[in-house]
Amino acid sequence: MSHNPQSSDGKHDDDSTLSDFLASLMDYTPTIPDELVEQYLAKSGFQCPDVRLIRLVAVATQKFVAEVASDALQHCKARQDAVVKDKRDKQQRDKRLILTMDDLSKSLREYGVNVKHQEYFADSPSTGIDPASREE
Repeated sequence: MSHNPQSSDGKHDDDSTLSDFLASLMDYTPTIPDELVEQYLAKSGFQCPDVRLIRLVAVATQKFVAEVASDALQHCKARQDAVVKDKRDKQQRDKRLILTMDDLSKSLREYGVNVKHQEYFADSPSTGIDPASREE
């Protein structure tokens, strides 16, 4: 059996890169606090005293949330662009983007998360806006 020295060097490089990455997590302060990650990991039955692993989970979670939010924003923009095209004769002055539960649900569905919400949730773009300012 021949041993390929290049593959062992590649493995060593991978191990070195992983070690460097894990070491860098000690100096990194993630957006999601370590305590919150530890709480949810413990709730799911996972105990780990290694702060690097806790921060790795925090970074992965942060990336997931950012991707879902970005996708939800794209759904929101597409939905509001469709509304503007349907109402071409009306000049729309309000350029605010209003994220709805439907936008978020569509985004999460792309990642395999099915969200079911009660019918009483407010999904109207005018929900939460003062009635006096709705038609300004």
